[in-house]
Amino acid sequence: MRLYHAHQNTDIQLHEQLDYARVLYNKGLYQQSLKMLEKVKASAQQASYPHIELMAIDFEKHIESQYITRSLEGRAEELSEQAATTLSHLARLHNASSLALQLYGLYIKVGHVRSPEDSAEMTSYFRQQLPLLDLRRASFSEKLSYYQAHVWYHYILQDFKACYRYAQKWVDLFEEEPHMKEQQPMLYIKGLHNLLLALFSLLYYSKFMEALKKLEDFAADSNRRSNPNIEMLLFLYIYTNRINAFYMRGRFTEGLKIVPEIRRNLRVFEQQLDPHRQLIFYYKIAGLYFGSGDYNSSILYLEKIIHYKDVNLREDIQCFARILNLLAHYEAGKDELLEYQIKSVFHFLGKMNDQQPMQVAIFQFLRDMPDISPFDLKSAFISLKEKLLLISENPLYKRPFLYLDIIAWLDSKIRNVPVQQVMQEKFLQLK
Repeated sequence: MRLYHAHQNTDIQLHEQLDYARVLYNKGLYQQSLKMLEKVKASAQQASYPHIELMAIDFEKHIESQYITRSLEGRAEELSEQAATTLSHLARLHNASSLALQLYGLYIKVGHVRSPEDSAEMTSYFRQQLPLLDLRRASFSEKLSYYQAHVWYHYILQDFKACYRYAQKWVDLFEEEPHMKEQQPMLYIKGLHNLLLALFSLLYYSKFMEALKKLEDFAADSNRRSNPNIEMLLFLYIYTNRINAFYMRGRFTEGLKIVPEIRRNLRVFEQQLDPHRQLIFYYKIAGLYFGSGDYNSSILYLEKIIHYKDVNLREDIQCFARILNLLAHYEAGKDELLEYQIKSVFHFLGKMNDQQPMQVAIFQFLRDMPDISPFDLKSAFISLKEKLLLISENPLYKRPFLYLDIIAWLDSKIRNVPVQQVMQEKFLQLK
């Protein structure tokens, strides 16, 4: 398998060349070993693998320090300078990449910030951890890690304009150095996905479709690199964003046509897909069924999330799955289960410490629903809508509306029309 994948992975090839340099050294062919190490350094620099470059430099220092090549004059300073430069580069790179990874981990755990205190704490943490970087002199890897950290930071803060700006820089970095798409394809498609997430949050449909086409074109390129991991990520990102495109246009019924293909691929990539990504798919499929009016099917997918044993995974998805489940039970006419569902969800959110104004308003409305006469129901929907519109004006409370367009649902109840009709009208107004 190593031999099969070697031609597709530059880092495997470089490690192999380091091994060849070691063999040459053991044979006493010191000059040939040093020439091989120079090639490794040049290739590692071009492919942005500074850790491999440092390994080559260390081996060069080891050979030269034995005075066996009689070429030490000037080389000591040169190698020391190369090592210091590479180490400095690696330190900046690791600081930025570690920060990006930590921010991503926080997002997986809790999602977006929930309060002004959360926002201030996140900003303080980010500024303390962010390494100083001169972008004019920075390497490809340094810029990439720097942009990644900013994308996650702004995404967690729900500053989607800034998130879009840095995600575009991320993608542009690969467009400026096309050979890096071949070297690091997973980071390229990840950048496109984050760009799509930002555009979806901004409801910027035309740019969204441009980015989606770029991702689909990359997937369709017969000359690109391919392995199970890349194919899994392409499936994940393409189908997640195809669903988002249906959401933006309000074409929920049309979107259901791709559900069988998604389910088939979920089985194919079962070993590679982590639980977090599966939950996202279940939630989005449940949203398609809810928007198309098939509430029983929506409940089936939401229960896959609700009954998932690790409730600490994506707490926000767990919370909003339960809210959507309440609405689906209400729409399906399962009134006998509604009271139990309300108590169960309220208990869950209390335990998660994640009760926000939108959630509280919906709970109060659904709890009071049995006491509202049919003649007063429309007024109650209007009152809830007005309350939620006020809540949505606060940037920190917009998070729930990213997962569930409750305003569109209320409009559909007030006007007595399907929710996807409301969403389609809303989309036409945005164009």
